[in-house]
Amino acid sequence: MLYRNAVLCLILVFFLQKGITQELAYHGNPDTSFFTARDLAFEGQHGIARDTLQLILSKYPEYTDVRNLLAKTYSWDGNHAEARKHFNKITSVERQNKEVWIAAIKNEVYAENYSIALGLANKSLNYLKADPDLQALRTEIINEIYKRQNSSDTEEIKEAEAKSFKNRIGVINSVDVFDIVYDPMIYSSAEYIRETGIGKLIPRVNFSNRFNINGLQYEMDFYPKISKMFYAYTNYGYSNSNIFPNHRAGAELFANLPKSVEVSGGIRYLDFVTSRAIIYTGSAGLYRGNYYFSLRPYITPRVDGPIGVSGSLLARKYFQDRENYFGANLILGYSPEIKQLISDSDIIIAETLLFVESQQLLFEYQFTAQSLTNSYRASLGITRQELVFDPGQFFWAITAGFRYHTKF
Repeated sequence: MLYRNAVLCLILVFFLQKGITQELAYHGNPDTSFFTARDLAFEGQHGIARDTLQLILSKYPEYTDVRNLLAKTYSWDGNHAEARKHFNKITSVERQNKEVWIAAIKNEVYAENYSIALGLANKSLNYLKADPDLQALRTEIINEIYKRQNSSDTEEIKEAEAKSFKNRIGVINSVDVFDIVYDPMIYSSAEYIRETGIGKLIPRVNFSNRFNINGLQYEMDFYPKISKMFYAYTNYGYSNSNIFPNHRAGAELFANLPKSVEVSGGIRYLDFVTSRAIIYTGSAGLYRGNYYFSLRPYITPRVDGPIGVSGSLLARKYFQDRENYFGANLILGYSPEIKQLISDSDIIIAETLLFVESQQLLFEYQFTAQSLTNSYRASLGITRQELVFDPGQFFWAITAGFRYHTKF
């Protein structure tokens, strides 16, 4: 008897639940209900509108206009996290829906999450190429970040770019042409840049043709993230060619300080066939409005002679973002990490150990394509340098280069 009563109770509960579910199930016209909910939402009755919109979605979960309006009502009420969930559901499937992209970006702007907003703007333009409304919205976000003008906002731009594109492939080419003695020298590189949770990883292959010798060098750069204030640079390179160091290594610690100041200190090690060099370096950088200035010295100790000192002063003016700029770089002394020359006895020598007089002025211009996924950089420079085998006599060289990067 007890068992029979229990079974009857379970049957009764089942039918009651089924009846309640059928009562709550949506049976109306989704379009008519949507228009009613839209009117309620525009009149400020967001809660009532949401009830209707959620009921429609219970039966029609792929109804984009309904989910978009639901997300907007959350955004208008300041519940930006809930709005983000619904916007993400749409944009992960419908990549060409401009209205949803704009609403999703504005939701992050209202929440003052400018790095996320900029990342979404970049991503949307990857699918909606050169859309003027999205480009204008992106520019507004960048201007707002620059208005705040402090070091954390500068880093916000960098973080936003990293969030929107995790991968890059780059090709770099340059040539030096000399007025006397030396034949043209060619430098080429191919690199892959991967943004990871612990920092940026860059494997690279370098090719050069100098003194009628071809050579390859294999490198790996890693920029580990330490904290919001600190990050680092590490490098290792290997080559079995005479025109590159057999081994090269580097490490440097960077600190983002208040007032948009960045400083660093580090070391480089170069192991050539006939010599080795340890180079101490550092940098001091300053952001001011759309301008960036950086000073970097190189100090090379020498056992049997004076200390070698060289350095560079870099100035850039940025345009709509950090991918678009014009820059000038003044270098006094040798570029101590890359180039080599040959002596009158046809011996390739590491110019970091020569300490000859040298001056170089290099101009660079970088710009992005309309899709924002491709960037291009052209450079042109002039060098005046002392001849290795004839002190006091100088040669002139013209340097021209081009770099292409694509993001995905």
